[in-house]
Amino acid sequence: MIISNSIFLFFVLAVSLIIGISWRINIGRVKSRDRLLILESEIGDELGELGTVVVFTTTFCSGCRTTKAIVKDVVKDFKGIFYVEIDAESNLELVRKIDIRSTPTTIFLDSKGFEIARVKGAPKRDQLIKAIKAI
Repeated sequence: MIISNSIFLFFVLAVSLIIGISWRINIGRVKSRDRLLILESEIGDELGELGTVVVFTTTFCSGCRTTKAIVKDVVKDFKGIFYVEIDAESNLELVRKIDIRSTPTTIFLDSKGFEIARVKGAPKRDQLIKAIKAI
């Protein structure tokens, strides 16, 4: 009985470790996406000449404040790239349409409104710059 409890505990710890490592690897990374179209009317603002960076936030999200500050700071250095902030709680229909599962989530749109990449969690500055240049 003691051996089976030890094996079960070891198994639970191993699975938890694998899930934790996987989560840490994937959070905050820019990932390419399928060409989902997001309209100006859905984001409530116009699209940039070259592209738009959309950040989905919530009021209770601690990482959202950091993300908003970093994205605003990076976007101001790029002409033709607009920044749009969307409260996920107030826009549930759009959240469902584009499959936002956590906040902050940053989405990169081309000039026509097609999603080209997204980041779940707080993005890193160098990855933001690279993703914006790829628009």
